[in-house]
Amino acid sequence: MVTLREEVLKFCLDYFGTEPDYPWDDEPDYAVLRHKKSRKWYALIMRINREKLGLDGGEVDILNVKCDPIALGSLLAREGCHPAYHMSKAHWLTVRLDGTVPMKEIEGMIRMSYEGTGRKNGVGRE
Repeated sequence: MVTLREEVLKFCLDYFGTEPDYPWDDEPDYAVLRHKKSRKWYALIMRINREKLGLDGGEVDILNVKCDPIALGSLLAREGCHPAYHMSKAHWLTVRLDGTVPMKEIEGMIRMSYEGTGRKNGVGRE
């Protein structure tokens, strides 16, 4: 069975032609996806303890995406979306990859993030 994590990575490869990089030796499952032109991060996939999101125990894959601040409030109101874990909460959103948010909606969030990171003002996180 294909996981949502695998679906996200396949979508990013198929739609944007980007493959993940794994920049941290101590976190080999943390995948960074960078915009093809600007090289800015547009997505980060991690596996964290659910307690870090204020949920009951166990681990969960999450996806961090850059988010239009205007859309952020409405997205945070939905189940499966959280203030960004380990990123700017004003510009990033965390989405649980546990089936709570349908893949079609996740694709839209990834597209929004990719578009939002297309301008080159530097490399890496904003």
